[in-house]
Amino acid sequence: MSLSSAKRASTVAVRVGGVTVGGTAPVVVQSMTNTDTADIAATITQVAQLHRAGSEMVRITVNTEEAAKAVISIREGLDKQGIDVPLVGDFHFNGHKLLHKYPECAEALAKYRINPGNVGRGANRDEKFASMIELACRYDKAVRIGVNWGSMDQELVVRMMDENARSPQPRDNNQVTQEIMVVSALDNARRAEELGLGRDRIILSCKMSGVQDLIGVYRELASRCDYALHLGLTEAGMGSKGIVASTAALAILLQEGIGDTIRISLTPEPGGARTQEVQVAQEILQSMGLRSFTPMVIACPGCGRTSSVFFQQLAQEIQQYLRNQMPLWRDSYPGVEAMNVAVMGCVVNGPGESKHANIGISLPGSGESPVAPVYEDGEKTVTLKGDHIAQEFQALVERYVERHYGQA
Repeated sequence: MSLSSAKRASTVAVRVGGVTVGGTAPVVVQSMTNTDTADIAATITQVAQLHRAGSEMVRITVNTEEAAKAVISIREGLDKQGIDVPLVGDFHFNGHKLLHKYPECAEALAKYRINPGNVGRGANRDEKFASMIELACRYDKAVRIGVNWGSMDQELVVRMMDENARSPQPRDNNQVTQEIMVVSALDNARRAEELGLGRDRIILSCKMSGVQDLIGVYRELASRCDYALHLGLTEAGMGSKGIVASTAALAILLQEGIGDTIRISLTPEPGGARTQEVQVAQEILQSMGLRSFTPMVIACPGCGRTSSVFFQQLAQEIQQYLRNQMPLWRDSYPGVEAMNVAVMGCVVNGPGESKHANIGISLPGSGESPVAPVYEDGEKTVTLKGDHIAQEFQALVERYVERHYGQA
């Protein structure tokens, strides 16, 4: 079974602005700003950066009156730049008040994110939740009911933990926690439907920070509903730890056809780009063959045969060049995002990998002849030598793109 056909056939499609989540649509990449939403200029700038990096919807925090008032200006500012990315409002504790007091905010957002654990308790919780759902119905907005194990509905936790303790065969706490999250998501989705919100306006998520926990809870959730699902390892962490953990969890679920939209919740390194989480999400999907976003560079890891770092530098330069070109190429050269470019460091696997790529170069290793054959679609087309191999190969890549994708 191919990955695309493994997708849950019964997933309900949800429109979020101009983006479709679920159904037969490809898995959608999303991200979240970390600016103060009340800082309109900074938030517009970061949303634009995330969108240009490939984020297909962007979530913003709406936690104060100043933030709610800023949403309409942010939407207008993005529209003036021709950026139509859907904005998702992230609400906790006071969302019902903000959406009612600032209807322009409610209208400007494409989706509301509601955490059942942070809406309130008892009758108060029901009233606040109902208020937000009624507004979603009024403005025809999508809603993500997002359960997070760091802020679960405490009344539900107490009740289900007590029931488990009284059971003749009690389950361990992790299993009960997963069940609480699934029940919370499904109960609130049913409540939203009872209030008039269509199934085609509901997305569910159950965020956990442990890889095995996340896999377990989403398998269970997917087996019990046909709602569109948002995937993400919450509080994934920094650097390679966050990337590896998120990839380990999401790749398994995506392979099983579970998940309609994803976010990689990386903690940015000091001064690091917020857009890294978008790039990681894209690379997960592209590595799995689910989507293509930018031409991929195939490069060897290096060994004793490759004492020079030239091939490493060239691979890095070409990868960055391809990423930088994609905003221009996306419309002019449709299909270029699926192109493979090989930059290899010696004769062992160099020619073979280069022949498998759309275009590839096999650089000389230690003690090898100082020439670099270039292959296009399996055929050697030219041999480069001298001090300008990098510039000449980049020019060859440009010409290849123009020839092969310019007429598409």
